[in-house]
Amino acid sequence: MEKGFNSDIVLAGLQYHVQTEDWGFEKPWLVTRVYRSGAVISSIKTPYSEVLRHRNAFLLLRNRVAMSEALQQAMREQHERILTELRSGTLSSSQI
Repeated sequence: MEKGFNSDIVLAGLQYHVQTEDWGFEKPWLVTRVYRSGAVISSIKTPYSEVLRHRNAFLLLRNRVAMSEALQQAMREQHERILTELRSGTLSSSQI
């Protein structure tokens, strides 16, 4: 099971690093940060409760493997969504 995803992209001559990680059950958040020149320019946090709300939370809470798989998929989706928003220029200007 991957604990996170990392991507490096160049847009308009600027290098960006996008990092998404699962902070675990003690800090139940999926966090994506966008870096430029080593500084965080955007941070997106999704609580586990939001991930569970969009899936069958009752079954996931009873099955740790299924929950881990759901969180992994949500983390991948969040990472890809932020990459897409960054590439398309739709990542909110308040986030950059």
